Amino acid sequence: MAIDRIIEHEKRTGWGSLTETGLRMESFPMRLFRKGNKKFWNPEDIDFTQDAIDFAAMSEDEQRMTLILASQFMAGEESVTQDLQPFCAAMAAEGRLADEAYLTQFIFEEAKHMQGFRMWFNAIGQTADLHNHVEYSNAYDTVFKQELPKSLFALMNDPTPANQVRASVTYNHVVEGTLALTGYFAWARVCASRDILPGMQRLIKLIGDDERRHMAWGTFTSRRHVAADDKNWDVVDERMQELLPPALQLIVALFDQFEQEGKETPFGISIDEMSDYALDKVNRRMESIESARGQDVYAIDEDYSPMEMEDRFGEEDQAKIHEALVGASA
Repeated sequence: MAIDRIIEHEKRTGWGSLTETGLRMESFPMRLFRKGNKKFWNPEDIDFTQDAIDFAAMSEDEQRMTLILASQFMAGEESVTQDLQPFCAAMAAEGRLADEAYLTQFIFEEAKHMQGFRMWFNAIGQTADLHNHVEYSNAYDTVFKQELPKSLFALMNDPTPANQVRASVTYNHVVEGTLALTGYFAWARVCASRDILPGMQRLIKLIGDDERRHMAWGTFTSRRHVAADDKNWDVVDERMQELLPPALQLIVALFDQFEQEGKETPFGISIDEMSDYALDKVNRRMESIESARGQDVYAIDEDYSPMEMEDRFGEEDQAKIHEALVGASA
């Protein structure tokens, strides 16, 4: 007779990997874990020599824009490295071994992203304090100093499905999906259109590939909770409505400081293009989450569509970046 084994945090009577079903290699989080293992990369393998030359050749405003973008990304990666850990504990408390395994990889990748940006700054000779490049924006503080840690660390004492949804929307769908991936896409297009910063182009591509797996997990996590309890869809929608305004304001603030000085935005970056890109991806991910309403929660656990959607987004982005590179070489 089979014996029920408990693997939840502080209740262990056995080990999930030793059970008949093992780690369920075809479950969504294990497929992400396996995919990440195949895509390992090391920041120290990236050559930033040409980046230092390209940065030195930029105008003062172009350098300022570049430092702002890179500083915001690096601080964001550090924030998530620290703040995501309670989600891992929440998965342990729920006995979701595959999700816990994937989140260990997730956190490791965020730390690696932080390392990559720091190496880039060092390579271009920017070793002074960089806080002024993020502290000009109240919206940045709202998102990264207040809402992100508050929602993630709420899971330490109360890892309920509703709190997991709030944490996932805050991190995966606002910090990562609305801000980070939008910024990475815009910056990659800028670098490609000028054919500059080849090391940063490589770093952004590798980080973006990791982040799409992270986004897919966030969409999956919200989907399984919405499928389990329809009330969680309201939690998703309400949290997004709360955080989308400061997230978009953070994007606007980047442009405002140049506009207030009566200057054109460096590199020709368009606020409309960035905002449209962010909202398009938010809407498509929200549609994916909403489609889980009324579905079988067990079927959700092996539904690979969140990753397929992110792969499509990546293909769309790469096509536009390729167009920019072709235009630069024409």
